[in-house]
Parts: sequence; C-alpha cells; structure tokens
Amino acid sequence: MDAERILRDLTKAEVEFVVVGGVAAVLQGAPITTFDLDIVPALDSGNRGRLMTVLDSLDACYREALPERIAPSASDLAAGGHVVMMTGAGPLDVLGQVAGELGYEGLLPRCRPMYLDEIEIWVLDLAALIELKEQMGDDTDLAQLPVLRRTLEERGNRGEPYP
Repeated sequence: MDAERILRDLTKAEVEFVVVGGVAAVLQGAPITTFDLDIVPALDSGNRGRLMTVLDSLDACYREALPERIAPSASDLAAGGHVVMMTGAGPLDVLGQVAGELGYEGLLPRCRPMYLDEIEIWVLDLAALIELKEQMGDDTDLAQLPVLRRTLEERGNRGEPYP
C-alpha cells in the first residue's frame, strides 16, 4: 500500500477529507499493521467531483468485484456509505460516516493537522480514534485498543500534545 501517494493525490486535488482508522493510528506513532487507508471525505458535490477525479487517476475499482474492474460512481459516494476500493496505490476505503453517525463535519473538530513532507492532512486524533473503536467494537478494533491506549499514554508522558 502506498498511502502516501493516495494522500498526496487527494491533497493536490484539494479534496477535503480526514484520515481515520489504522493509518491515522500509525501516523501518530501506534505500532500496528494496517492494510488499507480509510478516509472520510466531505460529501458536497464539489468535493465528490474532486474525489472522483482522483479515484479515476488511481484506477480505483470495487474490491468486492475483483477480478472484474468496476469503477466507483459519484452516486455511490453521495449515498454516504462505505465504498471499499482497490487502487493503483493500494486499498482505499472511502467512508461516508463512522460509528453510524459521524461524517466529515462531525469528525473535523476531533482531528489534528499532520504533515507528510510539504502536504498537510487532517488526521483523527488518537483519543477520538480510541473512542470510535470502542463504539464500533469489532474484533479487529477491540484487539488494537490496548496498543492504541498505550501509545496515547506514552505520548502524554513525553509531553507530546493532543488536542
């Protein structure tokens, strides 16, 4: 997975999104393994159009349909559900909302800016990520909680700020 390429392409295209899930945890120092990039984009029509342009450039297709290559549609993004794709840079999940109710606008206050070289991305802070994983409660989320809590605790002990 080349998450950095996907994040760069999204940022260059001025797509508004926040990073959630395993990549958000890894970017904040959690020693976990993740196999896909999860984002929650703003769902207004302009942002969906910019996102579709990036998905087209990444040759995105639905993972469930592989080996057939069925491209995602703008109407699927507008529906606000989970669009689970494979791209030329690896797996990408575009989530309309998380924990059943939190979309881009609801998550943004719980995010922090982070930088990959010269690009700024917004990442769900670790404390909020822990809360969401507790709420979602699937086996993978529950298994990661001790590591995420320990990472949050260690960052606090080193004086690294969290919003």
